[in-house]
Amino acid sequence: MKEGTARQTHDAATPRSSLILLNPGPVNVSERVRRALTGPDLCHREPEAAELLASVRGRLGAAFAPGGGYDVAVLSGSGTLAVEAAVTSAVSPGKRLLVINNGVYGQRMVDMARAHGIPVVQVRTAWRQRPSLGAVEAALQRDRQIEVIALVHHETTVGLLNPVVEIGAIAKRFGRTLVVDAVSGLAGDELDLDACGVALCVGTAGKCIQAFPGVAFVLVRKAETRRMRALAPRSVYLHLPNYLTAAPPPIPFTPALQLLAAFDEALAELLEETVAGRIQRYRAAALRLRAGFSALNLRILVPEAWRSNSLTTLALPPSVSYAALHDGLKERGFVIYEGQGRLKAQIFRVANMGALSNEVLDGALAALGEVLRRKRKHA
Repeated sequence: MKEGTARQTHDAATPRSSLILLNPGPVNVSERVRRALTGPDLCHREPEAAELLASVRGRLGAAFAPGGGYDVAVLSGSGTLAVEAAVTSAVSPGKRLLVINNGVYGQRMVDMARAHGIPVVQVRTAWRQRPSLGAVEAALQRDRQIEVIALVHHETTVGLLNPVVEIGAIAKRFGRTLVVDAVSGLAGDELDLDACGVALCVGTAGKCIQAFPGVAFVLVRKAETRRMRALAPRSVYLHLPNYLTAAPPPIPFTPALQLLAAFDEALAELLEETVAGRIQRYRAAALRLRAGFSALNLRILVPEAWRSNSLTTLALPPSVSYAALHDGLKERGFVIYEGQGRLKAQIFRVANMGALSNEVLDGALAALGEVLRRKRKHA
């Protein structure tokens, strides 16, 4: 495909966007969601804001906790902020947090806990590997002060899905609280909160829900809400019980109301598509891209059974730098993502989150093939 054709294709899909974002958030959104940003100005202490929050809470519950057993805390900030709120609100004084650490975002939870003086026990695993269930059980048997287990659902360091079902079963057997960072997994891969025994599940607007960054949330099992209310807060802004009250004001601090309105519209879109439909669309998109990557002789790092539906991590070809690959694709209208940490110089990542058509994905593959051919030719 010629460069002009690629630009024409993605402009037709998202006419007000100058770039197709193939990074794991922020994502390209629909025009319907974009228009929701331009609604009327609101005061967060007025009934209209309370109605908006109630709509968001209701739609989040319908999408991810249809059984009704979860409260919903909505926060203004990134997914990282909501993860920190969950970590710091869930652990009692004098108790410990067990973090399953097999990527940048598992390590981030370790750093959060340490910053707040929460003792941490880690089960560390190589970034391309799932954790040992036996190691998790052994850690719980050794240390009875571990109260909370935390893990990342979709570790976007490499695009790996962690075994939430199996870890949830262990948490239930030992009577521990399970916190799941599902920031990049919700609406992209299956996650049954009730079946997995998840006590706190963290998500964000600007990834697979296809809204803008700046709004995040925590789904909290109702029994866990009651338990956390008895704990002394470690933070004013991040203390989740502050966000779980129905009494006025429903939002304790000034929220990003325009972003919340767009989020509400994105949730309406999601419910119309259905969560299962969104997951299937993402799975099909990932398979389409991966077939194209295979045709380009690119190597995927994560074993097939462990791959997410929304992100693929690829080894950089010999003699092709990430900077050259990124810049060549950006010139053609597509943004990819670099590796993190020790993998930074070895990999690149391509996400298929967002409002992306098959035509756009095919245009991205064509552009990638063109850039690779040129770089290999001049290597």
